[in-house]
Amino acid sequence: MKIALAQLNYHIGNFEDNSEKIIRHLSLAKSKGADLVVFSELSVTGYYPHDLLERKEFIARAEQAVNKIAKECSGIAAIIGAPVINQSERGKKLFNSALFLADGKVQSTHHKSLLPTYDVFDEYRHFEPNKEFRVISYNGVRLAITVCEDLWDEQPTKNEFGRDKLYQNSPLEELSKQNPDIVINISASPFSYNQENWRKNILVKKAQAYNLPIVYVNQVGAQTELIFDGGSVYINGKGEIIKELAYFTEDFMIIDAGNPGSISIQPKTGYIEKIHDALVLGIHDYFAKMDFKSATLGLSGGIDSAVTLVLAARALGPENIRVLLMPSKFSSAHSVNDARELAENLGVRYDIVNIQDVVDQFNKGLSPIFEGLPHDVTEENIQARARGVYVMALSNKFESILLNTTNKSECAVGYGTLYGDMNGGLAVLADVYKTDVFKMSRFMNKDGEIIPENTIIKPPSAELKPGQKDTDSLPEYDDLDQILFKYIELNQTPDEIIRDGFQEQVVNKVIRMVNINEYKRFQAPPVLRISSKAFGFGRKMPLVAKY
Repeated sequence: MKIALAQLNYHIGNFEDNSEKIIRHLSLAKSKGADLVVFSELSVTGYYPHDLLERKEFIARAEQAVNKIAKECSGIAAIIGAPVINQSERGKKLFNSALFLADGKVQSTHHKSLLPTYDVFDEYRHFEPNKEFRVISYNGVRLAITVCEDLWDEQPTKNEFGRDKLYQNSPLEELSKQNPDIVINISASPFSYNQENWRKNILVKKAQAYNLPIVYVNQVGAQTELIFDGGSVYINGKGEIIKELAYFTEDFMIIDAGNPGSISIQPKTGYIEKIHDALVLGIHDYFAKMDFKSATLGLSGGIDSAVTLVLAARALGPENIRVLLMPSKFSSAHSVNDARELAENLGVRYDIVNIQDVVDQFNKGLSPIFEGLPHDVTEENIQARARGVYVMALSNKFESILLNTTNKSECAVGYGTLYGDMNGGLAVLADVYKTDVFKMSRFMNKDGEIIPENTIIKPPSAELKPGQKDTDSLPEYDDLDQILFKYIELNQTPDEIIRDGFQEQVVNKVIRMVNINEYKRFQAPPVLRISSKAFGFGRKMPLVAKY
């Protein structure tokens, strides 16, 4: 059987474009002699529709799109993903399903059993889990059709409390009893740099355990926070990856399951390059799918705004970006020069607006109230908020989306000003630790200097008071980021982190800063997710909890 793997970029709720894209690739697969073409999870609706699934008209339009696609399945079959109404009076109203289409109609549906409710996922909110398993036959080949996590169950596994967790039914175990010839898995698996090999390892183990070839089709593209990296694969029954599709871009391949030919896999890349590619895709799709045309940001001469600008220029084109340089009396001359040089290197239009007069007016107006009180973070925040007003004015006047440049380290400990440097429509680096921001700047300069060397090597500073450095109030970033990773991604306790060799006073200070600044993160822009535990949907913490 010749099977086409269609790794595509969908748009949530854009039924017309999604169905036309699917039909176009159906036609392509048919013209190249494929028997079956496989698309990804919820390909008809885009992943994840959230509470749009509760709207009757949304489900009705999904059904119409399915029927439209099915009519094109003449002389070729397809597997697509869509919500399907639960006809039973019990349970949730919908299933998350793979639909097998042939001869102009839906021939069978295969519902998802293992509904994820961890991290960014909340499928059990909308879907009923499947409890029935069946293999179908097509052109003499027995197909076990599964949806995403149904192929990923590890039995037994350890949950986060160390206890064994057994699924009542392992979907592949149940399906294997019906003697399938091949497993098809349609997926919507988002990118996470620190779990990049986990997904492939599970697929390989499953193929080996059941001596079954696996066709795995993931989607690609970004849906606000979630970035899907593709990487669809064909794995033979020995657990060998024979064919692998591209990452971070649409791709299409036809394989002969009986004779897949020579090995063809993607070249290995480092995790910084993967993060870079994910963020470029995330920015591009956020703008394209929201029909936004241009971007702006405040360019300070520091590393975060520099890296953000390079990512934006690569995602949107430098002609679609206009930035502001906003020095005050505390800004060093080299910071302004570094920012100007970067903008010129990229061909990005920039303007310089000195904020000192405005800051002085704020301070003058407040002086009767603040008389006799020392200068502190209040005056520093006035500068940040003045910059926020300027750059939001540019955003409004030229209908540009403001890109927030705060990194994950700063976001974690609250090292940012609400309604100032935390303004924005999209937080580009808020899931990237500061140490990785520096690494990314080196990656960006690998073929020649784009970001000025001085921007990379100078000590990080907000430049809100004389001689200020980030390390005046924060540990060195090498230590800070390790503590944050252990606390946020690994969910370690303070005692566990201290036992790993970090100073008790530093650990307690950092964790307190993380906990008391949840209210700031609650008001932050949407974050492009590139790790296993990003702020926002992926880490939901109460604002008033006592930790």
